[in-house]
Amino acid sequence: MNETYSSSFSARLSFTLLSIALIAVTIYLGRSIIIPLFFSVLLALILSPITNYLISKDLHRFLAILVPVVMGLAIIALLVYFFYSQVSLFFNDIPTLSKRFDELIVAAQEWVNETFHIAFWKQEEYLSETAEKMKDGGPRFLQQTFITITEIISYFILFPFYTFLILYHKNTIKKFLVDVFTSSEEDRVVDVLHESQSIILQYVTGLLIELAIVFSLNSAGFLIFGIQYPIFLALVAALLNIVPYIGMLIANIFCILVTLISSENIQDIFVVAGVLAGVQVIDNNILMPLVVGNKVRINALAIITGVLVGGALAGIPGMFLAIPGLALMKVIFERVKRLKPWATLLGDEYSEEHYQKNPIRKALTRLKKK
Repeated sequence: MNETYSSSFSARLSFTLLSIALIAVTIYLGRSIIIPLFFSVLLALILSPITNYLISKDLHRFLAILVPVVMGLAIIALLVYFFYSQVSLFFNDIPTLSKRFDELIVAAQEWVNETFHIAFWKQEEYLSETAEKMKDGGPRFLQQTFITITEIISYFILFPFYTFLILYHKNTIKKFLVDVFTSSEEDRVVDVLHESQSIILQYVTGLLIELAIVFSLNSAGFLIFGIQYPIFLALVAALLNIVPYIGMLIANIFCILVTLISSENIQDIFVVAGVLAGVQVIDNNILMPLVVGNKVRINALAIITGVLVGGALAGIPGMFLAIPGLALMKVIFERVKRLKPWATLLGDEYSEEHYQKNPIRKALTRLKKK
C-alpha cells in the first residue's frame, strides 16, 4: 500500500511540475501575445460592470461594449502621455545632470584615494574596462530595445481588440469554462468564477486608487520641501510601488540617486527618503487595508518569488501581473481538494485576528462599522 501511495504521489508531483514548466515555457515564448491578453482580461473585468449597466438601459450591446472600451483606452492614453511628458522634462536636463555626475565621480575618486590609497590611474583603468564591457554589450542592448518596442506596438494593436472581444464573448467564455468540467462540479466552477472575478476586480480597482493617492502624497511631500523633479520622482515611486517589496526598494534607490545628482544640498536626500518612508507607512497601514482590502492575502515569500518569476518570463509587465495571477491561483487551489496544499503554500500564516491587533487597523475597523 505504501508503494502504491508513493507511486501515486510521485506521479502527481511529476505531472504538477511538468504542467508548471509547460505553462512557464508557453508564457515566455508567447509573451508578446499572452501578456496583452492578460492585461485585456483585467481591463475587461474593470469595464464589465459599466457594460452590464449600459446593456440594462437597453443600449445596443455593441455600443454598450465599445463606449467603455474607448473611454478606458482614452484614459490610459492620457496617463501614458502624462508619464511621457514628465520623463521628457527629466531627460531634457541630462546634459546638466551629466556635469554634476562627473563632479560626483571626481569627488568619489578622491575619497577612494584618501581612504583606500588606490591611485587615480588605477581607478581610471577600472572605469575604462567597465565602459568597454558596456560598449561590447551595446548591440545586444539595442536588439533588446528593438524587441521591447516591437512588443509595445503589438500591445497597443492587440490590447483594444482583446478587450472588446472578451467583453463581447464573455458569456461564451463562461459557458465554456463551466462545460469543461462535469455537471457535478458545475456549482463549484461557477463559485470559483464569481469569486475570482470579485477578488481581481476589487484588487485592480483598489490598486489604481492606491496608486493615485500614493502619487499625490509623494508629489505633495516633494513639492513642499522643494525637491528637484517632484512630479517625475513621485510618479516613478508610485508606479514601482505596485510591485510589492521589490518595487519600493528600487524606487527609494532611484529617487535618492536622482536627488544626489540633481541637488547640491545633501539634506534633500534625507528628505526624499523620509517622504517615501512616511508614505509607505501610510500605504501599508491605511491604504492597503482600507482601499485594496485583505482578500488577496499572500505571504511575502510567494509574492517576491512570483514577482521575480514574472519578471524573468515577461519582463516588467510580468512583474505587475504576478500578484493578480497569484491571487487567482490561490482561489482556484482552495476550491480543488488535491491542490489545497498549494493554497496553503501561497497563503498568509497569520489570521485575521492577528492583523486586527494593529491599532491603526482597529481604528479603521471601527470607522467602517460606523
